[in-house]
Amino acid sequence: MTPRLQFHHGHTNGDKIMSAEERLIELEIRVAEQEKTIDELSSVLTEQWKTVDQLSKKLNALTNRFLELEEQAAPDVPVTKPPHW
Repeated sequence: MTPRLQFHHGHTNGDKIMSAEERLIELEIRVAEQEKTIDELSSVLTEQWKTVDQLSKKLNALTNRFLELEEQAAPDVPVTKPPHW
């Protein structure tokens, strides 16, 4: 984490003194970096949603296929107790 910027009109022991222009430049750099990060995260999120959508469609197709197969097999399988009952 970057330390907070401090703006002083006078000298203070141990503090970095920044002019208003230096502070503005530093803030502009931070904003630009944050915008880049937001753009990157947005791209990743878009790709993840595409993947989720594709997987959801595949799951629905497999579920439907499973139900079709289950319906086809159901009449042929008698429901009986196992021999040891």
